[in-house]
Amino acid sequence: MNKIATFGLIAAMLAFSLPVFAGEDAPYPQIINIDGRNCTSLNGQWKFLVDPYKLGYHNYHQVPHSDAGSFFADRSFDDDRTKLIEYSFDRAAELRVPGDWNTQYEKLYYYEGNIWYRKAFDFAPKDGMRYFLYFGAVNYSAIVAINGKRVAKHLGGFTPFNIEVTGRLRDGRNSVVVLVDNTRQKDGIPTDNCDWWNYGGITRSVKIVEVPATFIRDYSIQLDKTVLGKAKKGRKPQPEVRRIYGQVRLDGGCNPVTIAIPELGVNATVIPDANGVARFEAKARPELWTPEKPKLYDVQISIAGDDVSDRIGFRYIETDGDKILLNGKPVFCRGISIHEESAHNSGRITSVDECRELLEWAKELGCNFVRLAHYPHNEDMVRLAEEMGLMVWSEIPAYWTISWTNPATYANAVNQLEEMITRDINRCNIVVWSVANETPVSEARTLFLSRLIARARELDPTRLVSAAMEKTRKGPNVFTVDDPLLAYTDLISFNQYQGWYSSSLDDCDLTSWTFDQVKPVFISEFGAGALYGNHGPVSERFTEEYMAECYKRNIRMMEERMPGLAGTTPWVLKDFRSPRRALTGIQDDFNRKGVVSDKGEKKQAFFVLQNWYSRLKAK
Repeated sequence: MNKIATFGLIAAMLAFSLPVFAGEDAPYPQIINIDGRNCTSLNGQWKFLVDPYKLGYHNYHQVPHSDAGSFFADRSFDDDRTKLIEYSFDRAAELRVPGDWNTQYEKLYYYEGNIWYRKAFDFAPKDGMRYFLYFGAVNYSAIVAINGKRVAKHLGGFTPFNIEVTGRLRDGRNSVVVLVDNTRQKDGIPTDNCDWWNYGGITRSVKIVEVPATFIRDYSIQLDKTVLGKAKKGRKPQPEVRRIYGQVRLDGGCNPVTIAIPELGVNATVIPDANGVARFEAKARPELWTPEKPKLYDVQISIAGDDVSDRIGFRYIETDGDKILLNGKPVFCRGISIHEESAHNSGRITSVDECRELLEWAKELGCNFVRLAHYPHNEDMVRLAEEMGLMVWSEIPAYWTISWTNPATYANAVNQLEEMITRDINRCNIVVWSVANETPVSEARTLFLSRLIARARELDPTRLVSAAMEKTRKGPNVFTVDDPLLAYTDLISFNQYQGWYSSSLDDCDLTSWTFDQVKPVFISEFGAGALYGNHGPVSERFTEEYMAECYKRNIRMMEERMPGLAGTTPWVLKDFRSPRRALTGIQDDFNRKGVVSDKGEKKQAFFVLQNWYSRLKAK
């Protein structure tokens, strides 16, 4: 088959991709800003049963049980000992939610498979109100039942979903049962091969959301910079901010919508269309959000019977040649990459305080930017970074060797992209949506990712879109990025590990870089590994001295021989767990490239990077 025919076949396969789950299995459309709603928390201790053979789901011929015959029914042997019931949540141990199971029980440290969660709680539904069961994230697949009846499924371990349970909640005792499966899948997003810990469980908050019959489901409030101001002498006219625009989506009716930003004198009332979408615009001159002054405005969205408050900032991000412009001015992104692991126990982050500690380390480094890798991080992390003046790169886990020609895999990826953008559309500090990391070049992969980029721009034209690509050797000591995906991205963003995965530190001194396209160059990863406190000669791997020297030489190489450099996010802020790291006494299941150890100790490389960022900031 020739090249054109192959590309056409792949396009046809992807064009007919189906939703990940359809019909009654699909979660309800996402409700945003959950913390701005009337919620009842279901966080805390949940009962759990480990089920590696999935016996609570199907029989020994693998025929699925009915709801009544499965663990979803939440029955117990102790209810009637004359009947054969081979499980009881009441007798079971407990797991903390939110949290991963790997770090809560030693015997579950390496476990990948099925675990059943059960939460029993008392509730009193109100007449005329609607109720949604909200999950911040469940890794990786979730099948949810309430009071013995399955209500929805969800795929994807890092994005939120909500299920309408109006009419299913009882006055009195209720039961939520969730079958969680973190088994790695070849056709999954991420695939079965990655370089971080596959934490299983209900890893983010669970809540019951109460809303009226007609409620505000989601909204987007943005900045229009299209009006040009007066040109200063010798300079091009710069955009002036004169208009705020957006839309509010209602669910259940078409009530008039009021959008108020008191500090800006905005108070607009609009009538939704037949689909419940209210579009608005208002004249305003907001103070623009910057890392130095992260200004946020109180925003109130109201309809009869429902109102939602938020804090929203206004900025615009764009590129001009090889520069990144924030509010029309060149900005160098002094960044660091971060995994969503707590500062000291290295399990999944479960609190605002754990987010704050990581971001404070980033600020101490001198960062104005963080790459939240390799998946959407929790909403608290994004909002806190916004308040602290940190720009954000947010990405979905299309990582390494995805099943590029599988329609279900594409549907999964685009669903995760849509859920990420829907949740965070109003967070002004997110300036880059990323669709992938280190994916090997092929026609199928480029088509897959280019379609994701197009979808991201369709959903949100206000941000840059890119991916973490890989370098290409152009000559003996000359490197470039020769990737067809560059035709679609806003940045030449790529990972490079000169001095670590190359043969020696001298490679940093010999390497030159050239780029055929004029776009901002963004180094999404560079670095080296060291065990904190392991000292030795500069030539010895995994010593702090080697790591610090690698940073010094990479910095010199980028400053002297990397044209168009506009930002970096070295790998990585803190040592994080990975089963790919097996060197006993050094790695011990940790990727040691953190400039901070898994115990919170700062390595020599931390101060090398801090010094560089201090010099850049002074410029």
